[in-house]
Amino acid sequence: ERPWSQMIPEVDLSGTDEAAAVESVRRACSEQGFFYLVGHGVSSEVRERLYTDMVRLFALPREDKLALHCLSNPHNRGWTAMGEEKLDPAKQTCGDTKEGYYIGSEIPAGHPLAEVPLHGPNVWPALPNWRAAMEEYSAEMERIGRSLLRLIALSLNLNADFFDADFTNPMLFLRLLRYSEQRSELDGEGRGTLACGEHSDYGMLTLLSTDANPGLQIKTKEGAWLDVPPRTDALVINLGDMLERWTNGVYRSTPHRVLNTHGKERFSAPFFFEPNFHARVCPLPSCVSPERPQRWEACTSGEHLLNKYAQTQDGFVPPPST
Repeated sequence: ERPWSQMIPEVDLSGTDEAAAVESVRRACSEQGFFYLVGHGVSSEVRERLYTDMVRLFALPREDKLALHCLSNPHNRGWTAMGEEKLDPAKQTCGDTKEGYYIGSEIPAGHPLAEVPLHGPNVWPALPNWRAAMEEYSAEMERIGRSLLRLIALSLNLNADFFDADFTNPMLFLRLLRYSEQRSELDGEGRGTLACGEHSDYGMLTLLSTDANPGLQIKTKEGAWLDVPPRTDALVINLGDMLERWTNGVYRSTPHRVLNTHGKERFSAPFFFEPNFHARVCPLPSCVSPERPQRWEACTSGEHLLNKYAQTQDGFVPPPST
């Protein structure tokens, strides 16, 4: 049997033993920074609608998708073209072999939050019932995200509602991804073509659904790459840089990448669950000690995310923070 550090742990959200779930979360967050979440309550019908509609979206003609491009609106919503992102410029000889589509919380023009960067109306393709399927799935992810916040707070010996005040108007982003059939090719130094370059996620929590094709790998503490086999019964949860910052590195934001070794198209849907734009993110006093000095200064959630986007997305210019 493989050692714990080379396994992807599992957390069951449906169990009656909350203390056991809290302990599983604590161990997974401090060791791998990734875990499978089962017992999440998302029906197979909701999942099937998501994937059916992802296929419909990416099958649209290129000119239709260009009209929905995320840089054509100020809210970072809509389509990103194949190869447009390069998440590991030092090692990638070309952009990620994927296209994507950003959907955020629907904030109508004129709403007070519409003046805040990364907030505003979405860009919806003219596909029947498509918006309803995406909003249905996003609502399920928000429900699960709030359950995870409770477990994470308890795992840090905080009150169960510790994070609630910073998630009254959370930033919620569903990202639809289609990876092309192109195989990843790496040299001995790990340079070359990747489906998705090595990176850590920027925010608080990522709730990932994937199809049955493999590709996701995480980097262990020892620097080795570990496969995360696809499981249609589970979500893959990982922690982002913001939660690592909040816990002063007690919890890990783990680097990961996607390799296409099978030459097949692959679909996935990460859901990014982030605090309010103006939430103050500062290392928790309980996570700072003489042995673990404070590694990060305080910042706001929004500042943190805008800086990260600007570093990795061609053409993204962060708007002034309000």
